[in-house]
Amino acid sequence: MSDPLADVVRLLTPAPSISKRVTAAGRWIVERRELGRPFYCAMVEGACRLTVAGRAPIRLEAGDFVLVPEAFAFACTSLEPPGPGAPRRPLELAPGVVRLGDAGAPADVVMLVGHCDFASPDRALLVSLLPEVVHARGAERLTALVRLIDDETRSDRAARGMVLARLLEVLLIDALRSAGGTGATPGLMRGLADPRLGAALRRIHAHPAHPHTVAELAAAAALSRTTFHERFRREVGAAPMEYVARWRISLAKEMLARRAAPIAEVAQRVGYGSTSAFSMAFARHVGAPPGVFAARTAGPPGAGVQPPAA
Repeated sequence: MSDPLADVVRLLTPAPSISKRVTAAGRWIVERRELGRPFYCAMVEGACRLTVAGRAPIRLEAGDFVLVPEAFAFACTSLEPPGPGAPRRPLELAPGVVRLGDAGAPADVVMLVGHCDFASPDRALLVSLLPEVVHARGAERLTALVRLIDDETRSDRAARGMVLARLLEVLLIDALRSAGGTGATPGLMRGLADPRLGAALRRIHAHPAHPHTVAELAAAAALSRTTFHERFRREVGAAPMEYVARWRISLAKEMLARRAAPIAEVAQRVGYGSTSAFSMAFARHVGAPPGVFAARTAGPPGAGVQPPAA
């Protein structure tokens, strides 16, 4: 049976970007504006306060880990924030080594901060399935993974890019595992935390080409159709057949981007009985027919099977 969490992380294609060692002392504040890039932080020593736009502040303590899959604006401050006019620019002591607050005082906060990218052509939809913020306490395993990423980032060892990509995948999976349950925002992790909905989600991911129906998925979840439909929408954030359609299009976009098969074969693999039906559904979701999308996103000739024009 397919693993929906592994499927989503694989399609996101996390790519390494920036890793920083940050120390701080006294009162300090740093603010960032990110264009929807993923942000993560492992607290090694001390405590601070993280405020993500639109959410209540989070107190981070030693051993904590936080992941924001799509960060647009956030601020990190000492527990007692500085007054107005305090410097908001960190001091870079060396490449990837940053100092906040009083540069002459012993550090009372140490954290490992990272940014990465999601190279998926369907990152927006996939990120929408994830919690808005993941906050884990006593996250020794996650902190160890962040240390490995930081160490690998600073190295010049062979296969460095591949190692970083795999470490990021493991970090994301482990972080998202910790985010299941009713406390998470609606999405894939909340759906998987529900044993009955989890059975239906695994069926959808394992057999994308199957002609799924609400009745069949409800039976897999051992729920009535009405109860299943309402529970799925509440926990996952989308109606069952809407999720099926979006997941099929996500798979199709990934296959087209890497030229895995001609358009007709892609259509069959994701459950469409004809190329024309697939093209109409694809254009409705993506805003462009499959051939146009493939031409815009596919790698150089020879990277895979060249899809014919739609």
